[in-house]
Amino acid sequence: MKVILPAAVAVAVLLAGCAPTSTRSTRAPLTLEEFSRRARAFNLRVTAPAFETTPAAVRASLRQAMADANAALDRIAAVRPEAATFANTVEAIDTAMFHAGNTASRLYLIKETSPNAAVREAAAAAIKEFSEWSVGLEYREDVYAVVKAFADRRPALEAVEQKLLDELLRDYRRAGLALPKAERDEVERLRKQLAGLVTDFSSNITKARGPVTFTRAELAGVPDSILGAPGVKTGDDEYTLLANVTFQFIGVMENAQLEATRRRMQEVHGTLAREDNVPLLKQILELRATIAEKLGYPSWADYQIEPKMARTAATARQFLEELKTGLQPKLDAELATFRAMKARHTGDPGAVLHNWDWRYYANELKKERFNVDAEQLRDFFPMQRTLDGMFAVYQRIFGCTFQRVEPPAKWVDDLQLWAVSDTRTGEPLGLFYLDLFPREGKYNHFAVFSVVDGKQLPGGPYQRPTVAMVCNFPPPRPDQPSLLSHDDVVTLFHEFGHVMHSMVTRARFARFSGSNVERDFVEAPSQMLENWAWDKDILDAFAADWRDPQKKIPAAVLDQLRAAELATKASWYRRQISFGLLDLALHTEVRPGANVEPVELSNRILSDTLLPVLPGSAFVAYFGHLMHYDAGYYGYAWADVIAADLASVFEAAPGRYNDVATGLRLREEIYAVGSTRDPRVSIEKFLGRPQSQQAFLKKVGLAAE
Repeated sequence: MKVILPAAVAVAVLLAGCAPTSTRSTRAPLTLEEFSRRARAFNLRVTAPAFETTPAAVRASLRQAMADANAALDRIAAVRPEAATFANTVEAIDTAMFHAGNTASRLYLIKETSPNAAVREAAAAAIKEFSEWSVGLEYREDVYAVVKAFADRRPALEAVEQKLLDELLRDYRRAGLALPKAERDEVERLRKQLAGLVTDFSSNITKARGPVTFTRAELAGVPDSILGAPGVKTGDDEYTLLANVTFQFIGVMENAQLEATRRRMQEVHGTLAREDNVPLLKQILELRATIAEKLGYPSWADYQIEPKMARTAATARQFLEELKTGLQPKLDAELATFRAMKARHTGDPGAVLHNWDWRYYANELKKERFNVDAEQLRDFFPMQRTLDGMFAVYQRIFGCTFQRVEPPAKWVDDLQLWAVSDTRTGEPLGLFYLDLFPREGKYNHFAVFSVVDGKQLPGGPYQRPTVAMVCNFPPPRPDQPSLLSHDDVVTLFHEFGHVMHSMVTRARFARFSGSNVERDFVEAPSQMLENWAWDKDILDAFAADWRDPQKKIPAAVLDQLRAAELATKASWYRRQISFGLLDLALHTEVRPGANVEPVELSNRILSDTLLPVLPGSAFVAYFGHLMHYDAGYYGYAWADVIAADLASVFEAAPGRYNDVATGLRLREEIYAVGSTRDPRVSIEKFLGRPQSQQAFLKKVGLAAE
């Protein structure tokens, strides 16, 4: 996923054909000073910032960022209406928020990755303060008056300048600047309160731990790649697994033969952060509903979706409901298969399929019917070789070169920093960090965090972007490297798509650069790139048994893997749809006086869409997307429809997924432009035709090949 900063922080940020490069060349030594010198020759700037390492430094950076932004806005407010220009109003706001937003992004990354608990706490407090402060930026009437005076003259602007002005005015309207002052002040107060609660909710998720202790017998079927991970064996016959560590949780749910083991793991996972976050969630949802009502919107979902491709909550809900209905026959067949398998495995003809069973039997189906053992496939995906192979793919199709750089500062010893250049011209494009393995206190899923946005600095160089890809892959062991599942490889290709979306940006303004696009479009390019992890030609270039590099994945195994994926696609998608539906329901139905309990509502939707959840489960307390993708989770499925259509262009190209010409067109028409134009325009320019759902329907087994 692409991390979207908490709403108030985002306000500050937003106001704001080449041959493959050899492994040797990607390993060529490069210093940051040399890369920076090369950037200056192109009138560019690249930045690997110094990360704050003490609570005092975090607080000092926060104070400086807010002071600098306030001073910049004061200068804008002092512009006489008749002297207002695009440069000293609209562009100046983008620049001020670019600098403030970079500090917020850096502190947010520290909050999620620092090994030092005190620094994480300080960063969380800083983000909370920054979020509350940044809400007030949209209520600076003196700045708004200057912008409005400029807009009222109806100046002749370039298309991208007009878009920036229009969206800035839309932000002011959505903040309530058209309301009477007393009502506007109340909205501002509520939004500041909301910003703090959102930060608290997210911090509670990061801090949540779910240790579950088992004997070796209770973990029958769970692979050694999990049980042999550092820190798991905690006694002579004691293994402690963490429900909050994704690969450990999924590893148990997919492989543990004993139903009681799966149930215990599910119980703990379903109560992560429950005590802290359930009360917070109701406060947050009711506050959001109140703010939306005061701003004239039917619901928070309608407020949030207005600037996205879907435009309204009704459109988003209809999309999900139609997909849910379309998948019902396939889901019924899949669940019937899982039930029959459980009856056979347990010897109980009346066996009931539970929520903690479906992952296990989906995995067993892959083994039994399709002869695919996901755990055995790990041997073909050692981390470094897989990473190198993925790099080669992206370098080839995007016309880029990656070179390892020694980071000037590290928040963890095994942190990697890479420089990206255009292969044809040598032009520096940006920097990305890799933080690959789990640890205590770290963000517990997979995401790409912005560190520095891309932007044309007024009167100066173009600031190239820096991002961080934060992951939680299985760590290496003394006797073997980190070994990835095929699902991990799909995730790796997906997340790195977000990296590339930022690296190749050409957007003039920070608001539009990289993956700062409509939230229901932001996942589409990365979801499209997941297809590369299923193609034999792509995989053969790097996937090999770590003990015998001559041994490749047989074509028949990949065919069976694809068939197995399709055989369980309905249950997987219905789970995704359940998240989207509960997200929309929470943000339309929970409001003051409605007497709707968020946990009860969400559990009912989860149970109706796939399988009944455990009594006492509070999944939503650990559902971080409700803070950063609020009323936006539908966007994953929405984007997947677009992604399948984009992938069909590669599938029809002469070189298929290796087709360089198509890759460069993707780079220029989708990635480089960011949000400088409507995504519908970018999509159709790449496709060369109107959008279609046909490729997606084939992908989920609802249309003939």
